[in-house]
Amino acid sequence: MLNLSLPLRLQLSLVIVVGAALLKHHAWYGLSVYGAIALLWAWLLRAPIRQLGGLLGTELIFLSLLTLPLGWQKASFLLVRSLICLLAMNSFLLTLPPHSFGIALKSLPVPAPIKENLLLAGQYMEILLSEVTRMQRSAQLRGLTGTAVWLRYTSAAMIGALYLRSLDRAERVYAAMVARGYNGQLPIDSNLRPKERFTLLLAWVIAATITVTSYKI
Repeated sequence: MLNLSLPLRLQLSLVIVVGAALLKHHAWYGLSVYGAIALLWAWLLRAPIRQLGGLLGTELIFLSLLTLPLGWQKASFLLVRSLICLLAMNSFLLTLPPHSFGIALKSLPVPAPIKENLLLAGQYMEILLSEVTRMQRSAQLRGLTGTAVWLRYTSAAMIGALYLRSLDRAERVYAAMVARGYNGQLPIDSNLRPKERFTLLLAWVIAATITVTSYKI
């Protein structure tokens, strides 16, 4: 795995997401650049291909339902841009050590309430990934193997059950956190080193250049 600290990996993932999200509509050249960067990022982090593909496939179903009513021309760009953002963040989340999201989150220069919401969202994503893995294993035991079969199985019968199970488990995890004294604060300190700050600054400069260029073409 790429030898980068958790805060730097999180912020580099956010650079890709924010840069791609701010691209001018129909700026396919800039989007292709971000797509290549996102694929390179997933390779550098050594994200598990099967889990990443299964997660993106499940999310693609929801994205299609949201974007296709907008018309194919507009929906195609929004769909590809969303997949690139999800590829970058899912690659980070899938390679994140268990229960270490708060360490990565601490370095973000955002207000504490936002950090709390992001922390809870990150915990929920970990729970969701765990439930997806358990349901995939259950489907395989029932003879449903292969990506196509899993996607049909998920879209036809299991999406609602997946989110109900993950929501129920998330509520139990949050209740356990509160019982152990969680009050929205993160009792950890995680600052970027000078070299990491330079790397992050360089990444922001590159992302800003690509995004701003999309409005000038």
